[in-house]
Amino acid sequence: MTSPCSSRLWPSHYQPILQWLSFFFFFFFLAYNSHPSHADVGTAARYSPPYSPTACYGSEPTQFPSSNLFAAAGEGVWDNGASCGRQYLVRCISSRLPGTCVPAGKTIQIIIVDYSRLAISPPSAPAKTIVLSDSAFAAIANSTADSINIDFQQV
Repeated sequence: MTSPCSSRLWPSHYQPILQWLSFFFFFFFLAYNSHPSHADVGTAARYSPPYSPTACYGSEPTQFPSSNLFAAAGEGVWDNGASCGRQYLVRCISSRLPGTCVPAGKTIQIIIVDYSRLAISPPSAPAKTIVLSDSAFAAIANSTADSINIDFQQV
C-alpha cells in the first residue's frame, strides 16, 4: 500500500520542464539579488577652498564635517535645495585617464552642503552630478584628474 505522500504530483514527462523552470527562477533570483550596487551613475568634479558661504548653510562653520568629505550638488541632485544635508555613498568607477580611480574601489560618505551653480569656487569641470571637496575627491581618485565617473547612493 502506498501513501498519498509518496505518489508524484506531476507526471514524469513534466519533470524536465519543472527542473528547468526551478533552475531559471533560482538563477533569476540569484542574479537580481547579487547585483553589486543599486546606486545611480553620474559624474563628479572637484572644487577647492574657499567653500563658504554655501547655498545650504551660509557661513555656518559647523556645516563642514571634520573629515572634509562634503560636496556641492549638481542640477540632478540639487532638488530645489532639498538635497542640503543629504548624505551619499560615492565611489569612483572610471575616468578618461587610466588609473585615475584609487585601487579597490574605495567608497566614501559625503554630505551635501552647497549648490554647484552658486559655489564660491568654480568646479574643475562644468555640469557634473556632484562636485566634491578637494579632500573627498582625493579620497577616491587621483587629484590630477578634472572629472570622474561615479556611482552614488543616498544613505
